[in-house]
Amino acid sequence: MGRYHRHGVQSTAAIAGHPIHPMLIVFPVAFLIGAFGTDIAFLVTQDPFWAQGSYWLLIAGIVTALVAAVPGMIDFITIDRVRNVWVSWTHMVANLVVVGLALVNVGVRLDDPAAGVQGWGIWLSGIQTALLMFSGWLGGELAYRYGIGAIQDYSPKAEQFHVEVDRPDVAPSYGRRNSSGSL
Repeated sequence: MGRYHRHGVQSTAAIAGHPIHPMLIVFPVAFLIGAFGTDIAFLVTQDPFWAQGSYWLLIAGIVTALVAAVPGMIDFITIDRVRNVWVSWTHMVANLVVVGLALVNVGVRLDDPAAGVQGWGIWLSGIQTALLMFSGWLGGELAYRYGIGAIQDYSPKAEQFHVEVDRPDVAPSYGRRNSSGSL
């Protein structure tokens, strides 16, 4: 099980305390949103290179999404806090829908990638992109608001950032120049 601490819970799918899922999700996000970009490039230029690029980006997006889903699912199954938050469920379902749409999108393009873009392909890519942005926002909520995947740091120096410090009532200068012109 993930270990709770005052800032969240550590990922159980981690390397040296660093959660694996956030390291991997950048690939399917880039590939699947890139497919939407290359679909638009095809529609503007009518160059079949872009339609073929979209086809391969979709396949790469599906494969890497499935790879990124493994550590995400490990955390989902092994950490109670993850399963108890509606954001986790919505994040997972949205990502499953994205992968399903990408599979349909590849199917639409199997025989002729260019014809697939002009048909349902561009719409599927656009919906995938919108869902990925929503799901990415939810993933950010899980990491930053709920502290999923937080790394516990036992070093004495880490604690200094979590303690209120009394400061004199002097406003910080942060780059402001004094009357002599110096910082």
